[in-house]
Amino acid sequence: MRVAIVPRTRWGRIRMIVLVSILPVLFLVIWFFTVRMPGPAFNGPLPPLTANQVRMRANLEQHVRFLSHSIGVRSAENFPNVYRAATYIEHRLQDLGYQVVSQEFSAYKRGFRNLEATLPGTTRPQEVVILGAHYDTAEDAPGADDNASGVAGVLELARAFAQARQSRTIRFVFFPNEEPPSFPTANMGSRHYATAARARNDQITAMLSIESIGYYDVEKGSQRYPFPLNLAYPDVGDFIGFVSNLKSGSLVRRAIRAFRAHGTMPTQGAAAPAWVPGVWWSDHWSFWREGYRAIMITDTAPYRNPFYHTPQDTPDKLDYGRMARVVDGLTHVVRAVAN
Repeated sequence: MRVAIVPRTRWGRIRMIVLVSILPVLFLVIWFFTVRMPGPAFNGPLPPLTANQVRMRANLEQHVRFLSHSIGVRSAENFPNVYRAATYIEHRLQDLGYQVVSQEFSAYKRGFRNLEATLPGTTRPQEVVILGAHYDTAEDAPGADDNASGVAGVLELARAFAQARQSRTIRFVFFPNEEPPSFPTANMGSRHYATAARARNDQITAMLSIESIGYYDVEKGSQRYPFPLNLAYPDVGDFIGFVSNLKSGSLVRRAIRAFRAHGTMPTQGAAAPAWVPGVWWSDHWSFWREGYRAIMITDTAPYRNPFYHTPQDTPDKLDYGRMARVVDGLTHVVRAVAN
């Protein structure tokens, strides 16, 4: 009996040693390929807003309040409000001097439209950078954070670059039907857009999905993550996140490097497998399907915001000062990827 027991006990110990040895290696692999990002992240007290950031804060709040309060719920079930939101976005782009192109498509027996404003490139106009946000909401949610904040961010970026052409062409694009039940189906506005872009063989070098950038919480325990990202990130929701799949890792690192070089806002980045919950949950996924590199800029939405997809996602919950810091930092990201 002893002869039979000893090998099993020894094998059990060997397995335990192997498992204990694998855990540090697993953490190192996650850190090297997923967590490690270039440049030092901003840390410490936030400095006063600059004059430009003060202007951005006012504009961002105005857009968010109109979309989520004056218009309200913009789900597919509230089609008139989806239409009103599209009209608002179109008029704001026209006010900035852009010509707006509508890509119309049918879903749920109604006509929806993607909205596109283009800033032509100077030396490489055939290469395109897309800044995108969805303007619909979840059912019964006014969607101040998800995603009036993202729409407001892209509108402010359109304003910032209206008279500042870059080497590559920049398209500011607004999508309907990102939220369930459209996600992740062919009814998504971004699916129609990305599919048409691939059919035209558009040379999209980068797509930035601006997704929920307005909710922040400086209390410990305010931030959560899906496994295995919870092993490596802080539990305070005071940062803006840069997220990509593994294929788009070089893009997310270039973007966060540019943001950290100039921004006055804490950042975290992740280039994670697409199957990790949350990593693929927005319009950038539509571009991954077509082989384009794309990233998401986000406050992590359901992993931080307790009002996510509820009637309480209202304009008073957002931090417009931090939003302004994010958008100001993104101007440097756009310059980096568009030149």
